[in-house]
Amino acid sequence: MTGEFEFQYPLLLGLLALLPVYAFLRGRFGKLSALRFSSADIARAAGVQARAAVGRVMLFLRLLAVALGIVALAGPRLADTHIQTETAGLDIMLALDLSWSMMALDMSRPGERLTRFSIAREVMENFIRKRTSDRLGLVVFSAVPYLASPLTLNHDWLIEHLQRLHVGRLQELGTAIGDALAMSAKRLKDLPGSKSRIIILLTDGDNNKGEIDPLPAAQLAAALGAKVYTIGIGIEQPCQLPKFDPATGQLQLDAGGNVVPTLTLQPANYTVLNKISMLTRANSYRATNRRELQAIYNHIDRLEKTEVKIRRNATYHPLFQWPLLAAFGLLAVELVLSNTRYRRVP
Repeated sequence: MTGEFEFQYPLLLGLLALLPVYAFLRGRFGKLSALRFSSADIARAAGVQARAAVGRVMLFLRLLAVALGIVALAGPRLADTHIQTETAGLDIMLALDLSWSMMALDMSRPGERLTRFSIAREVMENFIRKRTSDRLGLVVFSAVPYLASPLTLNHDWLIEHLQRLHVGRLQELGTAIGDALAMSAKRLKDLPGSKSRIIILLTDGDNNKGEIDPLPAAQLAAALGAKVYTIGIGIEQPCQLPKFDPATGQLQLDAGGNVVPTLTLQPANYTVLNKISMLTRANSYRATNRRELQAIYNHIDRLEKTEVKIRRNATYHPLFQWPLLAAFGLLAVELVLSNTRYRRVP
């Protein structure tokens, strides 16, 4: 709420520009006194003094009173503005692959040892912080899906749970994209009053576990009115899975401080990911490094805007009475002076 001074009819203030014109046309001095003198020189000197004394004071009072009257007509007032913001937030489920292949280092820059998972988690945190008015939830998956967070507006709590995750937290090996997608769609379905349903699925592999195939799960999401944005990460060629501790998600290095390769990983199944997004009228993306992944989430953020309505209500406190009372006061002073000290003698 803010108290701002304004005029209800500001165009009327233009009348103030006519006052100097009136003063110029009327003349700088007042009317001559109606006394007779025996000498023209005496009359001339007395006339100048009388006009200078009376004319300037009385004309000033009259012009000031008229100016205050114009200000009063313009309607000065204080406006207390109340701003109400209404948001129609989106409901977004984030589905994050937590399979062992997310420990690959192929997305990090030279000299870095950042895993696919650590890069994805950092970018997702930035995305969550931007969606201040949306309800967000998180499903993580390997061979089975796991609800890490239901849909919530408490984004700090959601980020806290995201930061606690690491690869190896889910002990079952494999990638159940279909089951994770079905669980995300079900969480959106169970939420009453949802206007916009969105799933952002991030994975680096292919569906090889679970009870539901990805495409039937995508059809289920589409039937619920949910759009599924799919993101495949990792280089588009085989790479090595480094040795790590599943209990902590930390890399295990050899005596020389070097990464120890274990298995050979295959790229994500982009054909299936594209079909999932097409079935739900959304987009499919590929990211081979952190910069590309950040650009993808920024693009989704621009596509899925939260509707914000702003209402402004104002309470007005009129102030016209003060310049009006001052104008009447000046007119009263003029009236008193014209009948006392500055009274004209006919």
